[in-house]
Amino acid sequence: MTNISNTITLGHSPDPDDAFMFYALAKDLIPTHGLGFKHILQDIQTLNERATRGELDVSAISIHAYAYVSDQYALLPSGASMGDGYGPMLVSKAQRSLESIRHCRIAVPGEMTSAFLALQMRLGCQASELDYRVVPFDQIFQAVKSDEADVGLIIHEGQLTFQNEGLVLCDDLGVWWGKENNGLPLPLGGNVIHKRFAPEDRKQISDLLTQSIQYSLDHRSEAVEHALAYARDMGKDLADQFVGMYVNDWTLDYGEKGRESIRRFLGQAFEMGLLPHRQELEFVA
Repeated sequence: MTNISNTITLGHSPDPDDAFMFYALAKDLIPTHGLGFKHILQDIQTLNERATRGELDVSAISIHAYAYVSDQYALLPSGASMGDGYGPMLVSKAQRSLESIRHCRIAVPGEMTSAFLALQMRLGCQASELDYRVVPFDQIFQAVKSDEADVGLIIHEGQLTFQNEGLVLCDDLGVWWGKENNGLPLPLGGNVIHKRFAPEDRKQISDLLTQSIQYSLDHRSEAVEHALAYARDMGKDLADQFVGMYVNDWTLDYGEKGRESIRRFLGQAFEMGLLPHRQELEFVA
């Protein structure tokens, strides 16, 4: 265990929902009791990879990736991104069935993303059985439009803008998951803290992150305005809609339903042979 340092490295994606979440910390709008936060903005696949190496103190990661980093990191109770009746989408130039998608070239945003794990579960295929290529999430539309891929697995704001690109929805993985799991949300992302911190320090940092999220929810308009700097091709109304999808009551605390959704997601993936072990969950108290 290590004593808490004055500067905490905080990794998150350069997206409006994460920017909204950490607005108060980025702008020093809440007391942090001498702690500083160094914000490191990288795409989720990069953050997942860095977490496997234990590089950052606190980081946003995919729930899929948690199964590979739980020896080093504990889940924070706040910061969840849950697809509550919606989630990552499969899009194409023309309507395609799930059976045809199994044989298509698929552009995916990263092998450790929850979207890619959900895709394998939905298709009943392991990664080795799919013809996929990893494409930065903000380049997936172009990969499909240029025929480098037949189908794109889209995350983030692409879920709201794919029709503007002339693409059609083939399947919504969040809708599928909810139907199969009694309406539970699809767990996509969460925040983790390195176990090198003593339990009382994990709790202190965790409380600050929760306070930052609560501040943004309480000061929504100004927090969305801050998040607009990270909203690619979105006006304020669309950015506000996107933020609302992924920063909400689930984000303040998973609650028992949220925890159960993670257990089911990772448990079912293990049972399908998509994860190397059955994952136990460790949350900061």
